Amino acid sequence: MNDLTIYDKYANAWWDGSVKWLRTLHAMVPARLAYFDRYVDDWHGKEVLDLGCGGGFMAEALAQRGASVVGVDPAEDAILAAQRHAASMGLLITYSRGTAERIPLEDDSVDIVVSVDVLEHVADLEASLNEIKRVLRPGGFFIFDTINRNPLASFIVITLAERVIGLLPRGTHDASMFIRPKELKIALRDRGFDEIEFKGLGPVGLNRKLDFVFGQIPLTTIQYLGKARLK
Repeated sequence: MNDLTIYDKYANAWWDGSVKWLRTLHAMVPARLAYFDRYVDDWHGKEVLDLGCGGGFMAEALAQRGASVVGVDPAEDAILAAQRHAASMGLLITYSRGTAERIPLEDDSVDIVVSVDVLEHVADLEASLNEIKRVLRPGGFFIFDTINRNPLASFIVITLAERVIGLLPRGTHDASMFIRPKELKIALRDRGFDEIEFKGLGPVGLNRKLDFVFGQIPLTTIQYLGKARLK
């Protein structure tokens, strides 16, 4: 279904730890950052777009590393939740409502675009990649994660995670919108990106609340991290 209304529906609970799937999103931040840090030695002074920022988990983590962060998301209530929480933490983050297909930023305006749990939801992947290229400065990095398109990924993410164990709300994903790494690599190369890399991301353990702990794994079959540099 690719139901994006859930990000507004649960906005008020984004940071309070009461919703399991939001705790899961928050728990993924350290694994994602561990990968991103391999390519960004120092975030201080970097102008970073968190595309599809939701309620601000990744945006705040990047701001705490010293980056100048702009968060963009179409979910108005999630943006409001992000703004409130950033203010409560004393973090200077600029949040704007917008989509990946029409990013409300100037050309060549950021050093890094970060986009997690987003590409498999956008209405127009080609237009979104064009916009990411447009706002990135030459030499800038696009770093992200998304979901592979194959029967196993569909079973794990939709049948198991959404319908059986309730790790995600039903209807969150549409398997036809998942993206094979080789397809994404071609699309990025066509737009002038190089140094393209993909690494697996997945559960590696459980915490005290019996929520998954995430880390880099050998296989990209289900979910994968990636980076690409704009020439």
